[in-house]
Amino acid sequence: MTDLKPPAESPAAESPAESGARRGTATAAPGRRRVAPTGPVRLTPLDLLGLGLLGIRTRKLRAALSALGISIGIATVIIVTAIPASSQKALMQQLSALGTNLLRAQPVSNQGSDKPVSLPAESVDMVERVGPVIRASAVANTHATVHRSDRADPADYTGLSVLAARRNLLRTVGGTVVSGRFLTEDNDRFPTVVLGAVAAERLGFGALHAGEPAPQIRIADRWFTVIGILGPVPLADDLDRAVLVGWDAAVNELDFDGRPTVVYTRAEESAVESVRAVLPATIDPQTPGLVQVSRPSDALAAKRATESTFSALFVGLAGIALLVGGIGVANTMVISVLERRREIGLRRALGASRGQVRGQFLTESVVLSGLGGAAGVLLGCAAAIGYASVRDWPPVIPATAVGAGLGGAVLIGVVAGVYPAVRASRLTPTEALAST
Repeated sequence: MTDLKPPAESPAAESPAESGARRGTATAAPGRRRVAPTGPVRLTPLDLLGLGLLGIRTRKLRAALSALGISIGIATVIIVTAIPASSQKALMQQLSALGTNLLRAQPVSNQGSDKPVSLPAESVDMVERVGPVIRASAVANTHATVHRSDRADPADYTGLSVLAARRNLLRTVGGTVVSGRFLTEDNDRFPTVVLGAVAAERLGFGALHAGEPAPQIRIADRWFTVIGILGPVPLADDLDRAVLVGWDAAVNELDFDGRPTVVYTRAEESAVESVRAVLPATIDPQTPGLVQVSRPSDALAAKRATESTFSALFVGLAGIALLVGGIGVANTMVISVLERRREIGLRRALGASRGQVRGQFLTESVVLSGLGGAAGVLLGCAAAIGYASVRDWPPVIPATAVGAGLGGAVLIGVVAGVYPAVRASRLTPTEALAST
């Protein structure tokens, strides 16, 4: 006889109510429609972005004015970083073309005596014997006066110096002739001159034309023929204000004693510092302490560095502009919360959580600042490129400045939107709807 056992309980045997209770869902009685539990709907990032753009689209003028402060600040940041970077790159290209291996040696000025200080006559030859030296040349101040003609006032041309120059001077200092020709072996001993860029302008010479009679100027009561005009010499700017006379002509016509006052030296790039160290004793073995050696490329770089020191000031101004822009965005968001209390109350009544309301207004603040930052980056890049083009510099836009500009704009949006967003989320539906 088979034992009869009660059947095991099956989950299917549970009642609908018990099954629904076990699953944590509300189940209606038999014959009725099941209702899903209600709760706040999760907003995707696209939903938040749409809500953030809603206030900007409905108040376009106010949003544009608020973003303007951010744009000005970011544009200023881009400009004050891009322009020095473009200048620096132009300087590096210029120095690469001119060479950073030029050294300038001259005697220390003797302030206690009226006698001009000069170097030994054989100093250039001694320098050329140094192994790493590529080329050496020199000029000497003849202390002669120059006039446009014998009827000109001598005071009109003060500041121009008459220098005796060696024939290889132009190659040594990296200068160029823009009109005419330079001193050569054929004309070095004759009364001919080559004018520096500034000297030619002050004496009234623009260019020399072939086939026309060469102009003449008056030096120490003697007539000299102008055979060439130089362009600006960045690494030896004292030559720009000089009237260059041939070395032999200066000895014959101006009672020059053959002792140079400045020696220019080109050395191998890798040995510049070594040559610089031995130049004083090479030029004047008896009194090397009275010879000072400088590197003109360092002076040019220092000049550019001095010009770029104003960048710190402009960065400070950019920070002030960003602060003003952030205050403007915060003010706009606070007013927006006050004006949109009805909207906030309606959304809260329909089930929006406080976090969703905070997210909406915080997103609107970030989007507003981000748009201002993007506009500022475009404006700053355009201004920096335009300025670099006018100065004939290679345009350089640092990526760090662009990234910092956009990141700073977003950060300002977050900071400016925190308080308005929190204030909006604290409004209860009844309070928001009752205040309209």
